[in-house]
Amino acid sequence: MDGDCVTFVSDCHVRAAVELIHHTWDPVVLTALRTGPTRRSLLLERIAGVSDKALTESLRRLAARDLVVRTATDARRDAAVYELTTLGASFAHGPLMHLAEWAAENQAVLGQAEE
Repeated sequence: MDGDCVTFVSDCHVRAAVELIHHTWDPVVLTALRTGPTRRSLLLERIAGVSDKALTESLRRLAARDLVVRTATDARRDAAVYELTTLGASFAHGPLMHLAEWAAENQAVLGQAEE
């Protein structure tokens, strides 16, 4: 039963997947990119509460994991769009979307747990 990770070791598949949402802004950025290629400035507008630095770090981390790709749109260094890779799209439209749906369905209970 390799896929079940009965013993939760460092190379467990579940642990590897959870690492993708370990950082606060990474799942939010992936969700924001589900609509398609997006400029960084629009991501800053779309994601309430994210700082410029946190967004930069998140985009770099996601790109390093091959979940997001940055494409320059012209000669200027800052003119680029970010979009999900095939791997990133499969994660954002699959498990991450199901996690969001689960959280929405259980919002009342989850909110009580925080109090």
